[in-house]
Amino acid sequence: MPREGLIVSYDFDTPVDRRGTWCIQWDGVADRFGTDGLLPFTISDMDFTSPPEVLEALQRRVAHGVFGYTDWRHEDFLSAVAHWFSSRYDTEIDTGRVVYGPSVLNQLSQLLRMWSDPGDGVVVHTPTYDGFLKAISGLGRELRGVPVGDMAALERQLARADSKVLVLCSPHNPTGRVWTGAELAETARLAAAYDVAVVSDEIHADFVHPGFVTDGQRHQPWTRFGAGRWALITSATKAFNFPALSGSYGIIGDPDDHAAFLRRMQTGEGLASPAVLSLTAHIAAYREGGPWLDELGTYVAGNLRMVAERLGSAFPQLGWQPPQAGYLAWIDLRALGIDDAVLQRELIQREKVAIMPGTTYGVEGFVRFNVGCPRAKAERGVDALIRALHRLV
Repeated sequence: MPREGLIVSYDFDTPVDRRGTWCIQWDGVADRFGTDGLLPFTISDMDFTSPPEVLEALQRRVAHGVFGYTDWRHEDFLSAVAHWFSSRYDTEIDTGRVVYGPSVLNQLSQLLRMWSDPGDGVVVHTPTYDGFLKAISGLGRELRGVPVGDMAALERQLARADSKVLVLCSPHNPTGRVWTGAELAETARLAAAYDVAVVSDEIHADFVHPGFVTDGQRHQPWTRFGAGRWALITSATKAFNFPALSGSYGIIGDPDDHAAFLRRMQTGEGLASPAVLSLTAHIAAYREGGPWLDELGTYVAGNLRMVAERLGSAFPQLGWQPPQAGYLAWIDLRALGIDDAVLQRELIQREKVAIMPGTTYGVEGFVRFNVGCPRAKAERGVDALIRALHRLV
């Protein structure tokens, strides 16, 4: 159905039953929340099918029937990536600096191994995406958190002699913050001043909401700011909803670092051949998926407005505003003075919904609520959250 005056050519309202497809959000909910059968608003994938243009490309490739070893270093893939950066971000990239990996987190782990040693400090913004927390601690590095937007704290941590890498999430997960050009320029200046490598994870970049940013603000790739040791890592899997196909790519600034990364992946990690269906999906998404993504962005923005309106009506003291990017509503509940564990019990046991607690990302008093779903499901989730909060206030 048309929403907010939009002429809809893609259907985001009709639910898709994901149960029994081995998906983590629906079939794996008991692993994280201890109870099966909950309505989930959790892991950051969406309940929408991928664009029909992507599905058609995949069907054609499957129909070919041969799935031998393949290569990502060809014009079809590299030109699609270059086209996306040029058309979406007005940014020209050097495709000779592109690398490929099975996932963004895998690339991050390889770069941390290249640019730091066990015991070294890795700086991140807090709250912090839990995948970063696991990668950094799992590799024996010391995580050094700085609050989002606190440049003084960022400089203090970068200035420490054993701080070796800054992991920048741009736009930021879980807050949905889109960094300004001035913030990125200052971050680059500080990293260069203290000889700290920068890894910019930009997997959420394709989901900036024009209506929620100020003064025409938009995502600006790190390629515009990087100097010294830096890498931009990203993937089409988030925006076009095919993470199960795997696949990601990066851009590494220094030629020697670029060559070292390729050697590491091809020899030490044995990852010379990518998943061909991932390449197929990336190319189709970047060449043909723009209209679908634009409509989806409008639809998700409508979900976020709905959450803001219902929360604002029930609890005006929260003053909650939608995020500038993404489909993850990062909701600050601290004004209500509610215990996180008690709220989770209410949501799970009485409301039968699964919503991620802020403690997953290193902070208390927040929830992260995934609205990458049909409007009716998002409405059920926010209404459940409001009922639970009303019982506890």
